[in-house]
Amino acid sequence: MDRRRRGGRSTVAAGGRGRRRGRLAGLAVALVAAAACMVEPVGGPADPTGQREPAEPTAEVTRADGTDTVEEFRQDVADAQRLAELYWADQFEASGQSFRPIRRVIPYQRDGEVSCGGQEVPRNNAVYCTVSDYIAYDINWSFGAFRQIGDAFVFYLLGHEYAHGIQTRLGIRYNFTIQQELQADCMAGAFLGDSVRAGRLTLEEGDLDEFNEGLLAVGDDPGQPWFAEGSHGTPEQRAEAFFRGYERSLSACDLG
Repeated sequence: MDRRRRGGRSTVAAGGRGRRRGRLAGLAVALVAAAACMVEPVGGPADPTGQREPAEPTAEVTRADGTDTVEEFRQDVADAQRLAELYWADQFEASGQSFRPIRRVIPYQRDGEVSCGGQEVPRNNAVYCTVSDYIAYDINWSFGAFRQIGDAFVFYLLGHEYAHGIQTRLGIRYNFTIQQELQADCMAGAFLGDSVRAGRLTLEEGDLDEFNEGLLAVGDDPGQPWFAEGSHGTPEQRAEAFFRGYERSLSACDLG
């Protein structure tokens, strides 16, 4: 089935390999996960999922069209994870530190299928769990956004959550959630911008405008206190943080 998309087109290439084209407009609409973007433990370490079969998108999602396949999605997730690992390994090596990749990236489908130190991870979300050192993402929610928006969604999603893992490795702690989240947006921007400059990712003309439009479309609800637990920032704050990192790299992200 034909997949018609408006606006500029993007090519997201992993390690120099050409990828399919996808629309970036409205990117961050699907990136506004629930407040638990970074999950703190409420108990001791535990196996987040137990013994189970790997999660796959449901038929309800996969029959949306026949263009963006489950195989493409899974490859993009793997590429995004690999590029994030390469990027952060380079950064740690440059600063004379050893790098330890995030332990696991886990797809899930149901409320409570994944837990972080006894705290259930809800559907329609992506999180980094500090106690067990994993990223978990609702595969149906993520795959739906991937089909609607394009493969750039996957690279931003993994980049933002991976940034939370780096914050943990560097011992970065803030008094307010919004500080942690805006820094992760900046770090995701640095990851993407530096990867583009290194030739690991390729964006075509107009894509940055679409990133900006998408990021401005999201953020906390009007009237939400900036100091509230789970606050991520206004649309303007999130866009500013992301592009500050994209344009100026990690030096703009207050890593200390």
